[in-house]
Amino acid sequence: MVSIMYTIGEFAAIGRVSVRMLRHYDAIGILPPEYVDERTGYRHYADRQLGALLRIVELRDLGCGLDEIGAVLAASDQQAALRRALVHRRSELEASVAADTERLDRIAERLRSLEGAGTMSTAVEYRPIDAATVYAVEGRAPGMGPENVSPVIDQVMPGLIQAIESAGGAPREPGIFWYEAVPDTEELAVHVSFTADPEPREAEGYDVVELPPIELAAVLTHRGDMPSIGRSWMALMDQIVADGYRIVGPTREIYVDAESQDQSDWVTDLVAPVEKA
Repeated sequence: MVSIMYTIGEFAAIGRVSVRMLRHYDAIGILPPEYVDERTGYRHYADRQLGALLRIVELRDLGCGLDEIGAVLAASDQQAALRRALVHRRSELEASVAADTERLDRIAERLRSLEGAGTMSTAVEYRPIDAATVYAVEGRAPGMGPENVSPVIDQVMPGLIQAIESAGGAPREPGIFWYEAVPDTEELAVHVSFTADPEPREAEGYDVVELPPIELAAVLTHRGDMPSIGRSWMALMDQIVADGYRIVGPTREIYVDAESQDQSDWVTDLVAPVEKA
């Protein structure tokens, strides 16, 4: 069967794309023309290429990247490749929807707080914090925020637990985490620890650290999971500023109750050393 040939303008009109986009698809190799006139340089497309063009248009409209589209078109089993691309894109969209939903919840909560109807379970307290001896390890996060800190905690926590158990002990609550900026970098030092035994055990795999007492700390109790803890930290910081204080040392998270498998049951004291500004 003889193919029908279209000029680039005709082919663009049929596929409802611009001539510029067809040239771009040619340049990156996902849809080269069937024939290029050597004398004029004019591009011509065959009718059998229309399916590939429509596939590109469909996947672009769904938000798939051109690299992924190119892989679909080049696959020996295009149906299987198309399915993989669609499943991957669905996962991306579901994650995006979840992130946007979480942002909407944060906006709603912030608006309620501005209207005097915030959902914090306890007010900010200003009180001293006792010294503590802990078994601690350190990790490095690329910055603040649960999205940066949580993966570091997940990475170092199993090793800390194993080291404590290998030394003949068991992790003792409360766990205490504290955070410090790494000088001359954007990194954050993430310290993860459990309360030491009454007679601390020196062992490989952790450091015995004496956390000094805090003369005056702003304390807010966070009730809930770790992904939502950033909101409580922001509420604490806002209140510290509003009350005329400033932070003067590393902040801590004291996990008062973190034994439940359901993090929504967790109780965590957020602690910031302060003094009057």
